[in-house]
Amino acid sequence: MTRVKRGNVARKRRKKILKLAQGFKGSQSALFRTAKQQVLKALKYSYIGRKNKKRDYRRLWITRINAAVHNYGMTYNQFICSLKNAQIAINRKMLAQLAIMDQLAFEAIIKLTSL
Repeated sequence: MTRVKRGNVARKRRKKILKLAQGFKGSQSALFRTAKQQVLKALKYSYIGRKNKKRDYRRLWITRINAAVHNYGMTYNQFICSLKNAQIAINRKMLAQLAIMDQLAFEAIIKLTSL
């Protein structure tokens, strides 16, 4: 059988993993075996983090809307229900922005929903 030299392929594979592991603590950024494990774990957590970020922002928007609506004697639940009944289609991100940046517009939306 002929001899197969895999030096370039193996080195490229290791360098790719070690490049992803830059900035990790201790041997996790220097040794290939531990770096490989940590990179796999980091990629898994980054995937999970992208999903959690969406949840966290939605929770933040709901909290901001709830705080703004409480000033007008409503709860968040009542406000969203009245928005749907009034057929006003504004997403929570825009409602939260209006509640912070433009109180007059937000108050106008609340008046529309209370009719």
